[in-house]
Amino acid sequence: MERRIAHLDMDAFYASVELLRYPDLRGQPVVIGGRRVDQPETLADGSRRYARLKDYTGRGVITTSTYEARALGVFSAMGVMKAAKLAPEAILLPVDFDAYRRYSRLFKAAVATIAPQIEDRGIDEIYIDLSDLPDDSLSLARRLKQAVGEATGLSCSIGIAPNKLLAKICSDLDKPDGITLLGLDEVPERIWPLPVGKINGIGPKAGKKLAALGIATIGQLAGADPVVLRRQFGPSYGDWLHAVAHGQDERPVVTSSEPKSISRETTFERDLHPRHDRAALSEAFTALCRQVAADLERKGYLARTIGLKLRFDDFRTLTRDLSLPGPVGEATAIRRAAGECLKRVPLERRIRLLGVRASNLIGKSESTASMPPDSPEPAQLPLFTGLC
Repeated sequence: MERRIAHLDMDAFYASVELLRYPDLRGQPVVIGGRRVDQPETLADGSRRYARLKDYTGRGVITTSTYEARALGVFSAMGVMKAAKLAPEAILLPVDFDAYRRYSRLFKAAVATIAPQIEDRGIDEIYIDLSDLPDDSLSLARRLKQAVGEATGLSCSIGIAPNKLLAKICSDLDKPDGITLLGLDEVPERIWPLPVGKINGIGPKAGKKLAALGIATIGQLAGADPVVLRRQFGPSYGDWLHAVAHGQDERPVVTSSEPKSISRETTFERDLHPRHDRAALSEAFTALCRQVAADLERKGYLARTIGLKLRFDDFRTLTRDLSLPGPVGEATAIRRAAGECLKRVPLERRIRLLGVRASNLIGKSESTASMPPDSPEPAQLPLFTGLC
């Protein structure tokens, strides 16, 4: 029996969540991102005053944008200052990851009531194996979209195809709020005219190399000599390019996976001095440890290795890890271990980014070892212990 794999992708997810909160912004160019962006201010007449891109100063980047902002050239990962030159009057909203995670859980739970074979691919997208369900693909897609809409008030786009590769391409073909169904016999007509960058796994570097070979579309890639692809890209990647251009992908939908690590990091609005800005660094350090601890608790893990990440004002990045005799999960233990890592770092330059990572994870059910219950709260520990 031919597989039926769906890729469900939420439409402009973060921005759409914000529009539920601020419906008066529908139809306007809205950008989510930056750092220390002011919350909207409610005025006496009930209207709201929003921050604008043109008023932003700092290093922040765009997390996402509405389709109206994208039409002006503003996309995710773009610097906010650069985006302000393209769309100065666009509305700028702060990021609210707690809200996005909540809506992510809601839409995935809604999908699971109809099709439980789900592979979680991130906060706003999933693969779904529909092969064993009796309903036809179009009916299933409509039911899934309705369930997501009723649970969240948000729209999504769904692609259904014989494999994950094609399903992901299809979910992007009719955005927003679209349904795209595809059979293998339709690959030449509907997939081959698309640019090679539509294939997940062909990035900018490979795209440039293919362009130099005169290959711009998936169809041209499908018609390329496999020997040339192997010679230019190596045997493994060359064979993969040839296979995916013909719509071939045997990867299963993986319904369970173990995370390799859990981390949190923050980029400071200005570079912080190790001594003069010790209080601010300490506050950020403690907050990151608490966030990692909360993530571990929510996902049911303990960590046997704690790591520290620092990026300095010259953009040099340094990491340190500490393996522990037993797994930990409390913020106090995480901060203490990260502080030990910090002692091994020469702090001679201003700090641009600070991060804390928990790795070598183990399920809480597998171990009860952790810090004693009477350990002090992180805030009671010496401030940013590794600084002198």
